[in-house]
Amino acid sequence: MNFYAIKSIYLFEMSRSIRTLMQSVASPVLSTSLYFIVFGAAIGSRMGEIDGISYAAFIIPGLIMLSLLNESISNASFGIYMPKFTGSIYEILSAPLSYVEILIGYVGAAMTKSITLGLLILLTARLFVDYEVQHPYFMLGFLVLTALTFSLFGFILGLWADSFEKLQIVPMMIVTPLTFLGGSFYSINMLPPLWQKITLFNPVVYLISGFRWSFYGVADVNIAVSLGMTLLFMFLCLGIIWWIFKTGYRLKA
Repeated sequence: MNFYAIKSIYLFEMSRSIRTLMQSVASPVLSTSLYFIVFGAAIGSRMGEIDGISYAAFIIPGLIMLSLLNESISNASFGIYMPKFTGSIYEILSAPLSYVEILIGYVGAAMTKSITLGLLILLTARLFVDYEVQHPYFMLGFLVLTALTFSLFGFILGLWADSFEKLQIVPMMIVTPLTFLGGSFYSINMLPPLWQKITLFNPVVYLISGFRWSFYGVADVNIAVSLGMTLLFMFLCLGIIWWIFKTGYRLKA
């Protein structure tokens, strides 16, 4: 394992985030704070409890997931797309690096940035609402697993995309709507029975439900199912990345 190469890729990606601190950290935290103010303070004060939890506290896991998914995808996809765009990807591919080392460097940096952002949003939420974390170790573990899974997904997106527009299609047109419809602001048990069954086809439901369980011990979906679906998606992403590097799809053309 070439740890020096992994460290070089990792530090390069982390330094890029430091240079764009306002865009990569401050902007998502500020946007999420506005959600807390509007939905938590303004609307939440007029709503009752959901599963025995105040509405302002209930939406915290969903809002963290909303930012975590988008940032994980964005960080990983942009990180690998830029070498393709500038042509430096060929230098990386011709270097004495295995595909695993390249993946660890880029995905590790994307994970670090996303997890840091998620924790910052969690701390920021304390300024607006009181909440508890009943299972802190599971919360951190699920946070890391989700960041890893969607950083892998973002890595795939960055390899697939051949323009900056395509980098934005999946996060804006697919992931964000699925997150809003996945129980970020409500419990799916509040939906009619037919829509509850339809919602279970939304993979983000399992992420938000599992993450919310780590906070309050309540979930729309069994926690084992949530964890299993997340792991399934992670292994699916790993399989796709293995195929891409094996065949050279969008890399060697």
